[in-house]
Amino acid sequence: MPTPFRKGLVPLAFALALPVLPLAAQPAPPTVTVSEPVRRNVTEWEEHIARLEPSARVELRPRVSGQVERVHFRDGQVVRAGDLLFTIDRVPFDIAVESARAELARAEAKLELARQEIDRTSSLVRERFAPQAQLDTRRAAQRDAEAGITDARAKLRQAELERSWAEVRAPQSGRVSDRRVDAGNLVQAGSTLLTTIVALDPIYATFDLSEADYLRFARRGARAEGDGAEPVRLRLADEVEFGRQGRLDFLDTALNDRSGTIRARATVANPDLFLTPGTFARLRLRAGEGDVLLVPDAAIAADQAARVVMTVAADGTVVAKPVTLGPVVDGLRVVRGGISPEDHVIVAGLHLARPGARVTAELRPAAPPRLANAQ
Repeated sequence: MPTPFRKGLVPLAFALALPVLPLAAQPAPPTVTVSEPVRRNVTEWEEHIARLEPSARVELRPRVSGQVERVHFRDGQVVRAGDLLFTIDRVPFDIAVESARAELARAEAKLELARQEIDRTSSLVRERFAPQAQLDTRRAAQRDAEAGITDARAKLRQAELERSWAEVRAPQSGRVSDRRVDAGNLVQAGSTLLTTIVALDPIYATFDLSEADYLRFARRGARAEGDGAEPVRLRLADEVEFGRQGRLDFLDTALNDRSGTIRARATVANPDLFLTPGTFARLRLRAGEGDVLLVPDAAIAADQAARVVMTVAADGTVVAKPVTLGPVVDGLRVVRGGISPEDHVIVAGLHLARPGARVTAELRPAAPPRLANAQ
């Protein structure tokens, strides 16, 4: 007769027969590279988009009417102040000068006659052969003749001046544009555009400062004119370094009520006339100088609208810290607030770090900036 199984023995037997499996191993925390922020005394530069403009622009128009006789320049030529550019037919002005000289001679003859009549009348009045009223009349005629000479001389000067205006000369040095009229055309005084001259050395770089930039600029007592004006640095679109230097020379009187910006202007030397009006350039304006903390730009992460850096605490926990950023100085980002010099900032392996998670941190010194100041 078979031996009966006790209730519950079968499951226990099966359980004893199953092999014993080892517990699953916990994954090791990811490894990230951290470094302490670099502390340096640097000059910070704010970067702006600037547009180059001529330091002076003159629309050359004739001051007298007439026919253009000759053009004395090549389109696009660099000219100096006083160079002859256009000649207007001088014949009508020569005639006007001769007429004015004749009027002056006539007035001088009238004055000489008036003086002779006064001399004759004076002796007659003394001997009571002529009334005093006649002498007064002669003296009035003399004053009238003297006024006529003054008027004739003024008209002669005006005629000579208009004749000199028949030679249209460059009012200042610069590059002349193309001619708008050719020889043989009639031009009207003050209305016909002959050409345009732009002064290129120095050249202006105009840009806009935001309200925040302007407040920082004003609070540190920066100047926009004179010998102590703020320095600026400039580079063109195809240039790597900010190798061109200038100085701020103008700051507008009010912020634009629509854009909330204020117009600023810098003067940049341009001896080779390479910089051309209308060109865009990147401009750096000094934002301040002092001790700042620098971290690699790759260590900055975005958290919605804020910027954060991931740090590793002493127990290996990842902590996200919101930061206030400044400009990039030689590959390192200026951090104005949010971290301390002792923080271990994750600079590599940022994709493996999650706030609150644990990581294994490998400390590596941050690469120092190549220069103490931004270029």
